[in-house]
Amino acid sequence: MSSNTFRRIGGIAALTLAAGGGAALAAAPASAAPTAPNPAVCPALATQKVDLVNCSADSSPTGTSAGIGTNGGSGKASAGTNGLALGIGLNGGKATSTAKGYSAPAAIAVGPGATVTLQGIKPGLAIGIAGAGATVTIDGKNAATCSGGPSFAGDFQTFTGCINLGNGTILLGRR
Repeated sequence: MSSNTFRRIGGIAALTLAAGGGAALAAAPASAAPTAPNPAVCPALATQKVDLVNCSADSSPTGTSAGIGTNGGSGKASAGTNGLALGIGLNGGKATSTAKGYSAPAAIAVGPGATVTLQGIKPGLAIGIAGAGATVTIDGKNAATCSGGPSFAGDFQTFTGCINLGNGTILLGRR
């Protein structure tokens, strides 16, 4: 790959992570609101369950999860035994993250038609980021997939990943 390709990939990944992280930080004060604010923040510490219009989160006695949703987006997170789950859906994106067994998946979907579905089933981190029209899937058993548009996935459960810049998928890791 040329150095321009690496710069584009790095730039897209950095911008997407910055946007998701910035939105999460900006949304933090809204967590005390009793109704579904925009953005909606649903934090769930051990044994808690939170369910609002744009987000939901539930956690086992040894898990922690958080869901964030805004502008038609939906973030859902569920943490089972020893799991840490994060789902962020922004501007029409749908993010779902489930975790157990010392896994920590983070799903970020930004834009209309963006869908990220992550499952953490064994020890390891996983991240999936999808832009408008893209789909990212990590199930903890099979190779990570990126399709339909700008997206990134990295899965330390299977040591696989992918990058899609909107013109085809680049496969990463063990296949």
